[in-house]
Amino acid sequence: MTFDSSAAVNTDFYHLDDYLSDDDRALVAKVRAFVQEQVLPNINAAWERADFPYEILPAFAELGIAGTSIEGYGCPGLTRLQAGLVAMELSRGDGSVNTLNAVQSGLAMGSISLLGSEEQKQRWLPDLAAVRKLGAFALTEPEHGSDSVALETSARLDGDHYVIDGAKRWIGLGHVADVVIVWARDVEDGKVKAFVLEKNADGTYPEGYDAHAIEGKIAKRAIQQAQIEITGLRIPAENRLQKSTSFRDVGAILNRTRSTVAWEALGHALAAYEIAARYVQERSQFGKPIASFQLVQNKLANMLADLTAMQLMCFRTGVLQDQGRLTNEQASLSKMFTGQKSRQLCRDARDLLGGNGLLLENHVARHLTDMEVVHTYEGTDFIQSLIIGREITGISAFT
Repeated sequence: MTFDSSAAVNTDFYHLDDYLSDDDRALVAKVRAFVQEQVLPNINAAWERADFPYEILPAFAELGIAGTSIEGYGCPGLTRLQAGLVAMELSRGDGSVNTLNAVQSGLAMGSISLLGSEEQKQRWLPDLAAVRKLGAFALTEPEHGSDSVALETSARLDGDHYVIDGAKRWIGLGHVADVVIVWARDVEDGKVKAFVLEKNADGTYPEGYDAHAIEGKIAKRAIQQAQIEITGLRIPAENRLQKSTSFRDVGAILNRTRSTVAWEALGHALAAYEIAARYVQERSQFGKPIASFQLVQNKLANMLADLTAMQLMCFRTGVLQDQGRLTNEQASLSKMFTGQKSRQLCRDARDLLGGNGLLLENHVARHLTDMEVVHTYEGTDFIQSLIIGREITGISAFT
C-alpha cells in the first residue's frame, strides 16, 4: 500500500518554531530539501545493498554543513542549536546519512578541532569540510564497548614514528575514510592519545592497517562500520594530535556529540510519527479509517506527548550548549530519555501501520531498526543512567 506522504502533520504542538531565528529556519529548510530530493529517493536501495549511497556526497558537500559548529577552515560555524537541527533533519530522512555527518563533523573533525595544533587543523580540516576527504574515529575495541577507558590498543614511539598495535570494532567509515583518528595508549606514560592515520597517495592504507566492513547488520544498513586489525602500523610522530594527552580528551569529544545523538533520536521520532499520523487517516478497516478508533487515537496522543517532550529537552540542551552551560549529566539525561522514548515511538508507529510497517517503501522500518543503534551507541541507556545516578546520589556505580 502506498499513501500520501505530503499531507501536513502538526509536529510542533508547543510552537517551538517561534523561538528559531530566520537563519535557523533557512538551515532547516535547506537540509529538509536535501533529504527530500537526494536521500529519500536513494536510501531504500542503499539499505538493501548495505552500503552508503555515495552518489549523494556531491549534493551533501554543497549543503556546506560539514564541520557544523567548527569555525574557520571552511567550516560553517553553526550554533550548537543549529547543529542539533541538522542532525534532526538528516535523521528525519535516514539515520545512516546522519551518521556519516556525525562521524565526519562531530567525531573526526571535532577531534582535530579540539585537540589539534594550528598546523594540524590547517592540514586536515579544509578537505574534510569540503568533503573532498572522509574521516573516521577509531575508539571502540572488540572487548571494550561501554568500558572504552580500558582500551588496549598501544602506541610506542620509535624514532620519528609511533608504532600502533591493537584492534578496533564498529568504526563508522573505518574501511573507506581518508583520515582516521586512532586512539591508543602510549606505552611510555600509559596515557590515551589520538593519532591521525592518512591513506597513501594511491588511495591504499599503510601496511599494518587491515579494515573490512562488518556484515549482517539489521540496522544502519546504509552505512558500514569496520572491524580493524592494527599490526605494527607506523604513523608519523607529527600526526599525534598535539593536545591529546589523556582519556579525558576522549570524554570531551563524546560529551560534545552526545547531545547531538539526542537530536538524532528526535529526528527518527518525528519521521515515524508523521508517517503513522498520515497512514491511519487513509487506511480503512471495518468500513472506516482506523484513525476513528479510540485505541489508535490514544496511541497517537501518547506518541505526540513523548515527541513534544523530546523536542523541549533537545531545544533546551541546544540553548544551554550555546551558553556554555550544558553539563555532562544533562547531556546524558537528554540522550537517555530521547533514546528510550524514540525507540518506543518508532515501535508504536510500526504497530499502527501493521504489516505495511515492515515494508521499506513506507520508511518506518528503517527508523525503527536505526533506533536500536541509537539506543546503544555513544553510551547505552544503562550507562547514561549511571552517569545521572552518580550526579543524583554522589555515589559512582561504575567501580
